[in-house]
Amino acid sequence: MAKTGYTLPVFAVAAAKAALMVLSPSTEAPKTVTLDLIPESIEIPIHQVAQLDTTSALAITLSDPGDNLDLTRNTPIWAWVKWTPRQTQPLILEAGEGLGKTQTGEPAIYHYARQLFERNLFPLIPEDKTLVVSIILPEGRQLASRTSNAAFGILEGLALLGTSGISQPLSSADHLDEFRQNLQLKVKNSPHLTFCLGNNGLVVAQRLGIPESSIVQTGNWIGALLVEAGLRGAESVLLLGYQGKLIKLAGGIFNTSSHIADAKLEILSAAVVQAGGDLETVEAVLNAKTADAAYFEIKARGLAELVFNNLAEKISLNAKNYVKKYADTSLEMGTILFDRQGEIITQKQPCRW
Repeated sequence: MAKTGYTLPVFAVAAAKAALMVLSPSTEAPKTVTLDLIPESIEIPIHQVAQLDTTSALAITLSDPGDNLDLTRNTPIWAWVKWTPRQTQPLILEAGEGLGKTQTGEPAIYHYARQLFERNLFPLIPEDKTLVVSIILPEGRQLASRTSNAAFGILEGLALLGTSGISQPLSSADHLDEFRQNLQLKVKNSPHLTFCLGNNGLVVAQRLGIPESSIVQTGNWIGALLVEAGLRGAESVLLLGYQGKLIKLAGGIFNTSSHIADAKLEILSAAVVQAGGDLETVEAVLNAKTADAAYFEIKARGLAELVFNNLAEKISLNAKNYVKKYADTSLEMGTILFDRQGEIITQKQPCRW
């Protein structure tokens, strides 16, 4: 079985709790801490912890995302904590080196992460004190340079984000088996399937009124699941996903993990040329920091409708040919592309839909 792990906020909170615990005279340096993940409880190993003086301490954890392909694996997360007299808030969270900041200068610590800090630290804070917690990611700035964080307004490091503490191994082969089993159940009730890429795909599918009984989550395993659909008797598949992921199929890439292949800007550039775009537009696309930024460059030049209609047709055709090649059967294909905000860019749907 694939090994699940935990997201960065979990290790940040664990380090903060361990540092806080050693400030209590009666507590020895913990080797693990128990966290409430809302709702379940887990044990997180503590790598190092030390009291610095009577009011401050430092603890370190090491990130473990499980079997995910995750660039934060084994990265150290430091938490420096300090008592101060009670201020307006019992808990103040600060961004140390390597933890990103928003464009307004706020720590890039988002809703679920803040919930975790509050749930696990509030019970340990006396009424007359405020706890200041500074999260430090020594490798954070370097790791962030390998992500698109800056394009989304997260500056100078990594963010503590996510909607869950559990890091599901969606990129592992074991998880592909779960996707296959789910598809096999769905196709028994509906020969017309909708493949959703990620949670944002599910949100868009629900908004469009697509029945849950036909929805199949794919992770990055689109090619393998297309073949499975063909082998299991499906009649049509509607591909629904964020354009920066799904357009990879237009370039013949059927596993959309960026760890395996990533040519989205090159694919977009080729589509611009096919639509009659000029060299300036091609250069703007190639220099864009994200697929969404490239989309808006194309849109600003009045080419978005033609470019993305062509891409949707190419995605559907490539998917149809892929199933024919590897499953020796024909599937009717459709494609819906949306932007990062979930707004539909283009849709080419099979007759069934």
